[in-house]
Amino acid sequence: MQPEENEVYGTYTSPYQPVSSASVSVLEPPPITDTPSEQGIVESPGSPAEPPSLPPMLPRKRRRPGPAGAIVLLALVLALIFGTGLFSGWEYAHASSSASSTTQTGASSSASSSSATSLQAQQEAAIAKIEPSVVKLDVTTAQGEQIGSGVIIDAQGDIVTNNHVVSGAQSITVVLSNGSTEQGQLIGTSASNDLAVVRIAPYAHIVVAQLGDSSKLVVGQDVIAVGNPLGITETATEGIVSALNRSITESAGVTISNAIQTDAAVNPGNSGGALINLQGQLIGIPFAGAENSGTNTAADGVNFAIPSNLVQTVVQQILQQSNA
Repeated sequence: MQPEENEVYGTYTSPYQPVSSASVSVLEPPPITDTPSEQGIVESPGSPAEPPSLPPMLPRKRRRPGPAGAIVLLALVLALIFGTGLFSGWEYAHASSSASSTTQTGASSSASSSSATSLQAQQEAAIAKIEPSVVKLDVTTAQGEQIGSGVIIDAQGDIVTNNHVVSGAQSITVVLSNGSTEQGQLIGTSASNDLAVVRIAPYAHIVVAQLGDSSKLVVGQDVIAVGNPLGITETATEGIVSALNRSITESAGVTISNAIQTDAAVNPGNSGGALINLQGQLIGIPFAGAENSGTNTAADGVNFAIPSNLVQTVVQQILQQSNA
């Protein structure tokens, strides 16, 4: 259709031309276009165009970590947590183990020390209990003087000793634990059991030995010998029961069939003294020590005692005969 000649037209404006973006990841500003003038106003072609205003730039979006990155990060965090926990647990266990070991060592040491202290206390108490009843015997015979030991067994002043200590005695002097002396009288003997009874006058505060049950002795049991070896008064030696029911023949031909063997030191002068347990009870009367036949010398740690049950029986027989 042809335009009419009398129609008036305004300034020609180029049509809007959209431009496609070059990349979908980046937003470009839209193209600049001429703005049509208002109706009835004609712009001068020579007027300079105002600079177009740019639209505000949108901030670039940050990329969020994908699933793989999140898994790696989680794994690192878990590894750190578990690693710290395991290390702490190891340290705690190590510390606990060290503390436990130290405690056990300390406890063991304390137990050993306590046991040694307890044994010593028992020994001291046992010796203190028997010593006042153990006496020294100074015996005069036709051949000279001899010494031995004895034990007070009743409040009447009766003392048990070995027969070979008082055999052939012309006089017997009894030395008490307090150092005082008494004249002793031979009441009776049992040569076959190597036992004898000597009596002194009763005195104030006399201490009598308590007899124990020798049938209850066991090998390895602690024992103590108390007497006057070589005339040295109030001597105590410790040892154990080495054996029981030994058959021992003395030089005089006397045989003791159920003797106690002990390694407690016994020497001349100990004969007739006391062999006691840790309760301070009389469980035997030492009478002999073994000799080495090759050298004719005393054998160390091999000594013998008459059991207390036999002593009690024989002493009762002697006392009954003396009273008849």
